[in-house]
Amino acid sequence: MPETATAAEQSSAEQRLSAQTNDPSFDDVWDELKWRGLVHVSTDEAALKELLAGDPITYYCGFDPTAPSLHLGNLVQLLTMRRLQLAGHKPLGLVGGSTGLIGDPRPTAERTLNTKETVAEWVGYLQQQVTRFLSSEGDNAVRLVNNLDWTAPLSAIDFLREIGKHFRVGTMLKKDAVAARLNSDEGISYTEFSYQILQGMDFLELYRQYGCVLQTGGSDQWGNLTSGTDLIRKVEGVHAHAIGTPLITNSDGTKFGKSEGNAIWLDASFTSPYRIYQFWLNADDADVIDRLKVFTFLHRDEIERLERAVAEEPFRREAQRRLAYEVTALIHGVEATEAVIAASEALFGQGDLADQDRGTLESALRELPNTTTAASTTIAQALVDTELTKSLGEARRAVAQGGVYVNNVKVEDAESAVGDHLLPGGMVVLRRGKKTLSGVFVE
Repeated sequence: MPETATAAEQSSAEQRLSAQTNDPSFDDVWDELKWRGLVHVSTDEAALKELLAGDPITYYCGFDPTAPSLHLGNLVQLLTMRRLQLAGHKPLGLVGGSTGLIGDPRPTAERTLNTKETVAEWVGYLQQQVTRFLSSEGDNAVRLVNNLDWTAPLSAIDFLREIGKHFRVGTMLKKDAVAARLNSDEGISYTEFSYQILQGMDFLELYRQYGCVLQTGGSDQWGNLTSGTDLIRKVEGVHAHAIGTPLITNSDGTKFGKSEGNAIWLDASFTSPYRIYQFWLNADDADVIDRLKVFTFLHRDEIERLERAVAEEPFRREAQRRLAYEVTALIHGVEATEAVIAASEALFGQGDLADQDRGTLESALRELPNTTTAASTTIAQALVDTELTKSLGEARRAVAQGGVYVNNVKVEDAESAVGDHLLPGGMVVLRRGKKTLSGVFVE
């Protein structure tokens, strides 16, 4: 299950928040959001620019507990919220205890509904994550809200009379997610079809309770965002606003935030700091500058310097290393990030493996090809079991040629037992050649 933040981790998060600043080279936060590529679509730009340059406003973004952790796609929204908070505006972090029971329509198929107990548990996890990225201090401290508070007491008749009457079915059918599902074999249930009404009601309720006049979200949620602005205009006669951030994709068009089909989660129990660091370290040259703009608080002059470094000396991968450090530290803290870097270097012989943080080293080895075996297993067999070689014969030849290392020490005897080479925690690092690694865990 997700990890609960310790007092030290919470203190570390507060220190990271206090070190963040918006870029003073921009006249206002709207210009910075535009430069960072965070505005794909919005309501009236001129009105938004004026609004964000004026007195503090209240804004919100919603996160549905359809999983026990947020992921990198959600991080785009959290950091956008943080930039607005740094500009003096007042964030509301909505975790959808009611919308999470339904789930917004996916383009392909109906969601599997989770139990009320599961969703309630996940609400707590996500609320804790939101507060790691938004400050709880000062006049514009983040306030957490749960839409179950205002939907649960509402009867079906009241919902239809007070909210449903303001929505036109023809307009709802044109929303991208709904249209995609209607044209699919799966179709769409009335439950998911109604999601946009619930999200529109959220915006109206937050306007009434807190004077909230801006909602942010992904551009794929634009139909849901505008359902709220339209509802507020119809019911209250007020023009509220929405910002849709772009969906982040890689330069080759593939979906960002996926690694071999698995989401990159913000909770360390689902995606380790080591894996997070390696994910960013492997960013393509064509993507890395855009990633620095969106996912770090580095200022424009530093990002432009790194852009020149990519163009002039791409082999140094300075921008990737800076990106990996900044985002991993943002998510997991400086101490965990430095432990990951030390372990990464030690794996390739640039440090003593025995001195590394045990948990970090184990996480790193779990990301590599690995096996769990008995202490009596030979090095040759371990090479086969971790697929560093295809056969025992190949394993013995590789050892004889001097190309196999155990814990960065050249192996002399292919028949020696892995139990003779244990690191603290019962681990062994196998390496063939300079870069091909695997892990062995001894039972």
